[in-house]
Amino acid sequence: MLTEILFLDEKPILRPAYMIGYECKLWGQYPALLDAPGSIVRGVAYHVHTVENGEKLAAYETDNYRIEPCLINYTDNHESEEDLGYTFKFAGNPNDLSDGIFDLGVWLKRMGRDGRSC
Repeated sequence: MLTEILFLDEKPILRPAYMIGYECKLWGQYPALLDAPGSIVRGVAYHVHTVENGEKLAAYETDNYRIEPCLINYTDNHESEEDLGYTFKFAGNPNDLSDGIFDLGVWLKRMGRDGRSC
C-alpha cells in the first residue's frame, strides 16, 4: 500500500515497533487507534522522508483520522530504540467502533491483493 500511495520505486522499510498509551479497535474493517493510557499497540513503523509524502498519506487516510505526535519504540535493535513520530488516530464517533484485531494480511486479501505487499 505504501508503495502505491507514495509512488515509491523500492519496497518500503518497515521496522517492528510499539507505542504506549494507545489501543486499536475496528471501524468496520479498518483499524482505529485511540488513546488508552497504559495500553500498548504493536506493529511496524515507516519513516516518511518528505513533507509531500506525509501529505499523501494524510489525504489517503481522509478526515476520519487525525495526525498526532507519538513516541515510537523500535524492537529490531537497529539504530535508535525510540523516536518521535506521527500516527493517525481515529477522529470519528467512538460508538462506531468495535473490539477486534486488525490483520493486514486478511485485509489485503479482501482487497484482492496477495497479502504481502506494503
